[in-house]
Amino acid sequence: MEWLIRSDEEPAEGFGKKPEERSVEELLKNGFVVLDKWQGPTSHDVVATVKKVLGLNKTGHAGTLDPMVSGVLLVTLENACKVIPALQGLDKEYAGVMHLHKETDAKKLSATVKKFLGDIRQRPPVRSAVARKERTRRVHSFDILEISGKDVLFKTSVEAGTYIRVLCHDIGKHLGGAHMSELRRTKAGPFGEEQSVKMHDIADAFVFWKENGDDKIRDYVLPVEKAVDHLKKIVVKDSAVFSVAGGTPLYTQGICKIRKGIEKDDLIALITLKGELVALAMAAMSSDEMMHRKGLAAKTDRVIMEKGVYPKMRQHYG
Repeated sequence: MEWLIRSDEEPAEGFGKKPEERSVEELLKNGFVVLDKWQGPTSHDVVATVKKVLGLNKTGHAGTLDPMVSGVLLVTLENACKVIPALQGLDKEYAGVMHLHKETDAKKLSATVKKFLGDIRQRPPVRSAVARKERTRRVHSFDILEISGKDVLFKTSVEAGTYIRVLCHDIGKHLGGAHMSELRRTKAGPFGEEQSVKMHDIADAFVFWKENGDDKIRDYVLPVEKAVDHLKKIVVKDSAVFSVAGGTPLYTQGICKIRKGIEKDDLIALITLKGELVALAMAAMSSDEMMHRKGLAAKTDRVIMEKGVYPKMRQHYG
């Protein structure tokens, strides 16, 4: 992705630090885990377990998984819980088993599945955390991997908020009935199961760190900045960080660099020259407008950086 340079500056020394240079204590308060959720507990219970094991005050998650569904669950730690809005809209990928109520030939099954690609209408199931109003969701792909009797192994990529259980049921209406018998989330946005970690590995790593200073836990906890890799960004001048971290909007004179392609009202990330996440914000201008106009560039939405990390400085206009 191309950067537009508005003011060419180097990061100042003496305050702030690159995300990878944080201590383990700092990482645990400003990080998240790509957890491999196990079958049985609710997402809420899993998050509570992470909180207890790591001795934290607050944890959260993005993208609820039903108790009997396993796989990728993004668990935010302490201060990083503020970035959950940036994670909730990520596309998801699943692998699962759909059990047909009647024998169906592969050709008919394939033709039926194709009817459910693209935009579809869904009503959330009875046991859901949202109102049961019909809504549109997009199914990017639905691939049949194997058919064994009435069991169909599938892989699907869908828009956030798509209910796979409902999708299987609706497909079944055209085939004499069907239900989802197994499901595993294999990906949430850019975070795949190959990156996910088991709860016992995190627990062991935490104990080893507390008892021996072993920092293996760094392999399991990602810095909060990784949670906004998918967002377009603005690099803020060091002299503007203090104000933005206090909730003040960002004006064009406080900008160093801008990712090309930002449009007005986009959710974006404001970062320092060292790569630290300062805040989530709503763009008030497009990238090109930020380059050539003066005024309000972005409205601060959620401040991530703690106050006082950067000192108050004199603003340099450019």
